[in-house]
Amino acid sequence: MLTSADLQAIGLTLRVAALTTLILLIVGTPLAWWLARTKSWMKRPLSAIVALPIVLPPSVLGFYLLVLMGPQGPVGQWTQSLGLGLLPFSFSGLVVASVFYSLPFMVQPIQTAMEALGDRPLEVAATLRASPLDTFFSVVLPLCKPGLISGVIMSFAHTVGEFGVVLMVGGNIPGVTRVVSVQIYDHVEAMEYADAHRLAAIMLGFSFVVLLALFTYNGTRRKGVST
Repeated sequence: MLTSADLQAIGLTLRVAALTTLILLIVGTPLAWWLARTKSWMKRPLSAIVALPIVLPPSVLGFYLLVLMGPQGPVGQWTQSLGLGLLPFSFSGLVVASVFYSLPFMVQPIQTAMEALGDRPLEVAATLRASPLDTFFSVVLPLCKPGLISGVIMSFAHTVGEFGVVLMVGGNIPGVTRVVSVQIYDHVEAMEYADAHRLAAIMLGFSFVVLLALFTYNGTRRKGVST
């Protein structure tokens, strides 16, 4: 049976993942559109920054986020000047860190779908005198729906499983920042292997179901396009 602390960690993890995915969808979609369409010299540097969390050790990313959001960091000084206090070791800080950590998992699938769209649908919309905003919401987003769905699923799943960034920025505060991955770590540290196994098995099953759903959706969509 799961303990009350386990259930609390699961609930907190789901809240962090849901809020992070929503923020990423709002922020990542226009960013992906800009990266897909721009010819600016800034595209490559910005693409590299977006992809950094894929190759960067989570502890490194977590450390720099901790410094930036700390009392001497620019973000920390800014949030303090606004009366918001400091973000590290709080639920808000956990969400901010998760947004940075999962950014490529939202942006890259959407950007790939938008690049595959081509110019033709946009030219047709322009001949019908559709505004750029109307074209984006009525043409681009519906045609890029597979990329959006992939981005949402991957961002949510990746946020649920993060550990290093969470521990560096959020710490281990029950009910505030202790997510499932940290709870498993606590069980192992206390040599409570049976409890760690139950939570780890849930994470394993969740990850498998998410990937199976994603591969099934993509396979069904490709089959529908080819027929």
